[in-house]
Amino acid sequence: MSPILQIRPQGPRWETADPFLFCVHHHDHYPRSDGAFGPAASLAGRDVGQDFSGRDGWSMYHGDHVPGFPAHPHRGFETVTLVRRGLIDHSDSLGAIARFGEGDVQWVTAGSGLVHSEMFPLLHADRDNPVELFQIWLNLPRSHKMADPNFTMLWADRLPRAVFHDEQGRATELVLVAGALGELRPPPPPPDSWAAQPGSDLAIWTLRLEAGARWTLPAAASDGLSRVLYVFNGAEADVAGQRVQPTVGIHLRADAPVPLQAGASGCEFLLLQGRPINEPVAQYGPFVMNDQAGVMQAMQDYRRTQFGGWPFESAAPVHGTDPRRFARYPDGRVERAG
Repeated sequence: MSPILQIRPQGPRWETADPFLFCVHHHDHYPRSDGAFGPAASLAGRDVGQDFSGRDGWSMYHGDHVPGFPAHPHRGFETVTLVRRGLIDHSDSLGAIARFGEGDVQWVTAGSGLVHSEMFPLLHADRDNPVELFQIWLNLPRSHKMADPNFTMLWADRLPRAVFHDEQGRATELVLVAGALGELRPPPPPPDSWAAQPGSDLAIWTLRLEAGARWTLPAAASDGLSRVLYVFNGAEADVAGQRVQPTVGIHLRADAPVPLQAGASGCEFLLLQGRPINEPVAQYGPFVMNDQAGVMQAMQDYRRTQFGGWPFESAAPVHGTDPRRFARYPDGRVERAG
C-alpha cells in the first residue's frame, strides 16, 4: 500500500493539516540597502503597506520603508519562524526584542494575546540582502488558548542536525526543530504549546538531499497523526515511487516509511507532523479561537487593552547595524547566538 494519501499543489500560502493552520515560504531577493535598512530601489508601482507583489523578486509586505510586518496582534495560536537566510528583527508587547536568522528559529506562543513586529532590515549597502524563511502557524487547543504569551529562541547551533549517506555516499541532511528522531532531540518547545503536550508527536523537520541521494523517512512513532511533506526546492524528486515537482504538499500515512530520492539537482523538503487537536477552528485574521464568540471577544479585548500596549516608539522597530544575532527576553535576560 502506498504511503501517499494525496498530492496537492501549493500556492503562496501552503495548506496544512490539523494541528497546523498554514505555512508561508517567504523567499525575497532584496537588493542593496539604502543605508537606512530599506531597499536601494524605487518603490514606485508597489502598493506600499500591502505589497505582496513579488515584483523584481521581492515584496515589502506591510512595511513602508523596511520590508516586513509592523506591529500586529495575535491570539489563540503560535507562530514558528524558521529563517534560512537573512535577518529578522522581532519586537513584542512583552518587551522582548531579538535579531535572528541564518538557521535560527523563533517560537512565539500568542496565547491570550500578544502584539509583535517582524521586520527584515537590509544591512548590506555593498551587496544584495536575500531573505528566506518559513512561518508556520500552529494551533492551540481550547485548554491553552488563553495561556500566558511566551517568546522563545532556538538558535541554529543548538538544533540537532544529522547527515545520512546512501550506498553511493550521497548525503541527506536533516535538521530537527521539533520532534525527536532516535537519539536526536531538539530543545523543548514552549510549555503551553501543543508540541509540549504528551502524545502530540509533533515534528517540524527540514531535509536537504544531494543530487540523486536516497533516504527513507521512517514511520512515525504512533498512528493517527497528520503528516505532510512539502517539496520546496529543486527541480524534481521521487517520493514513494511518484515523481513530484516543487511546490506540492504530499499527505502521507504516518505509520509507513517513505522512500525519498532527489532529482539531478538535489531537493529540499519540509515535514509537518502532529496529532490533530480535533476542535472547531474559527479564525478572523490574527485571531484563532474555537467559535465566533471567541473571535469577537478577542477583537473586543484587543480594542480595549491592546494586549498590554506597545512599548516602542515605532510600529516597525529595527535593532541597529550590528549583524550579530541576539535576544533580550521580557525579564531582561540577554542571549547571543553562537
